[in-house]
Amino acid sequence: MNMEAHNEAVASISERLRAFYERRQPFRVYHGSTNSTRTAAKNRDNTVDTSKLNHILEVDNVKKTALVEPNVHMDALVNATVSNGLVPLVVMEFPGITVGGGFSGSAGESSSCRYGPFDSTINWIEIVLPNGESAKASKTEKPDLFWGAASAFGTLGIVTLLEVQLRDAKNYVELTHYPMGSVTDACAKIQEEVANPATDFVDAIAFSSKSAAVCSGRLVDAIPAGSKPRRYLRRQDSWFYLDVQKRTRKAKKPVVDYIPLVDYLFRWDRGGFWVARYAYKYFFTPFNRITRYVLDTYMHARVMYHAMHKSGLSNSYIIQDVGVPYQAVDEFHRWVDQTLNIYPVWLCPIRLRRDAPDSAHGIHADFADPEGPEFMLNFGIWGPGPKEYRELVRLNREIEHKVHELGGKKTLYAQAYYTEEEFWQTYTKSPYDAVRSKYHASHLPSVYDKVKVDENAKRDVMKDSRMPAALRNVRPFQGLYGVYKAWRGGDYILQAKKEKTDVSEAPPKQDSPVSH
Repeated sequence: MNMEAHNEAVASISERLRAFYERRQPFRVYHGSTNSTRTAAKNRDNTVDTSKLNHILEVDNVKKTALVEPNVHMDALVNATVSNGLVPLVVMEFPGITVGGGFSGSAGESSSCRYGPFDSTINWIEIVLPNGESAKASKTEKPDLFWGAASAFGTLGIVTLLEVQLRDAKNYVELTHYPMGSVTDACAKIQEEVANPATDFVDAIAFSSKSAAVCSGRLVDAIPAGSKPRRYLRRQDSWFYLDVQKRTRKAKKPVVDYIPLVDYLFRWDRGGFWVARYAYKYFFTPFNRITRYVLDTYMHARVMYHAMHKSGLSNSYIIQDVGVPYQAVDEFHRWVDQTLNIYPVWLCPIRLRRDAPDSAHGIHADFADPEGPEFMLNFGIWGPGPKEYRELVRLNREIEHKVHELGGKKTLYAQAYYTEEEFWQTYTKSPYDAVRSKYHASHLPSVYDKVKVDENAKRDVMKDSRMPAALRNVRPFQGLYGVYKAWRGGDYILQAKKEKTDVSEAPPKQDSPVSH
């Protein structure tokens, strides 16, 4: 797609949004894919289809930037930039996460200790406002709109173009694994590695309360003579976390690997960190090298998310990414260990503080506060929850309450169980509402509306499911249905509305490359 075709697509989106705005009718956006674990009620009458906005328009080697449409997946962006000797400052860990999702949602990875969340690595955005107006916003031009749209989950409009910052790429990541005897020790080592200016990447895995590994990386052009690269993307390769666990369990000194750059960036894809291991237990399947090899196709994040959505099993898991200040790490980990006892746990330091002037806007306006914490340590807590749904809700709410008590933040891609009052005690409402009012978005659902648990949407998805009612919520048939749908293909977001549409309540259809 060239710029002319892009502008035509944006004009069509603008026209559709104007039609919604005239009626003050909320809308949803169909991107074509998701890594959210939340259920959403979408149909063609309340939805704007932007799925065709999936092109990389330019990679500029001089400016070290990429001009990217929002539905470009991370693997496509990495392939395009690495072939030009460049790489994004922050690369989300799953190949199927989109650039727009990383900006409008919340995203961080092991380089976020240097560059902050993914939205901080964007120079400017093009956004269609709810009234149909197209605007450009950056950290210096309309900064309230730029920061207001970051992590706003599309509640200020539709982002249609982004300029992504890049840096020089190298062939390998020299990754040093430091064995640690506790999360306390791991947190101290993480801070030590972040303080080293030569470090490009830092994260860690807590395998138990008494075993962890800190993984500190730097970009290098070549590997030492006699060394072999460590690979993680091929069917025959080990899953990353299993390899690190095995080789650091009894290690007396740091273990050093040389990993091809793309293998490192997407090292968590196979097995979805480690969440896929729970599928083996669910399906009464042995978990070993042979079964992982045979079932490799289904063990990638794209397929896993599809299957989890279609089966409804995502509603029975604890899936939380939460960050707490360094000084609260010990208390929070003790609480997680005693209350949940879910391992492994991902630990990732993220520099949250915004240095750009006039950046105190949106739901994270407090990130601009120089008195606030500069870093938080993210805990990735993912595992099966209690069979009783009320108990699952109770535990998720306890996590949210504990994080708030400790001055932390929760990443909102997962299900949120807050009441509205609790939500706005954690996120900055007034700066967010001010931007929404200024840019004609007050009639749209809020961030809270977008991320809260939607029980009605859950029921509608299951009601419209073709899985026989007698087999729903029955192990392993519920999971097999999700695997079948993942194998068969199709999409699990945009639900075709079965009842007859009242055309008087819907905007006119547009002849557009981004609409049905």
